[in-house]
Amino acid sequence: MEALLYMGAVGLLVIGIAGLVLSRHLFRVVLALVIAEAGANLLLVLSGYRFGAEAPIWVNGSFPAQMVDPLPQAMVLTAIVIGVGIQALAISLLIRIRQQSGTLQRHPVTEQMEVALDRTLGVDSERSPHAPVGERPLHPSVEEATDAR
Repeated sequence: MEALLYMGAVGLLVIGIAGLVLSRHLFRVVLALVIAEAGANLLLVLSGYRFGAEAPIWVNGSFPAQMVDPLPQAMVLTAIVIGVGIQALAISLLIRIRQQSGTLQRHPVTEQMEVALDRTLGVDSERSPHAPVGERPLHPSVEEATDAR
């Protein structure tokens, strides 16, 4: 049973991290972050849990012989509160991004932000994405591909 719980926690972490890396939609990125957070919280609770142990509550003048560690539980409660605050902030930022750019797809939003940043800084944004910056020569395969066009 214990191994199944650990595998579930690690599975949530892996699903969350994969969603963070692979998703192109910003709302799905936030959802992936929530899933990864749930996996991390589960791992933390499991680190303090002992099967067959009791809650550390003073009963009849003594503590039980085998107790569950309450510190990870307190840390998870704190992490949940912080996570909810971060999620609320992320959702409010997504609403603002949607109002400004009209989409929540990662690449168009990134391009719009880069153009706005270049405009604000007064930098020329009309540079080729294929040519390197500076005096470095192109790799021969890139030169052949540009010559073929």
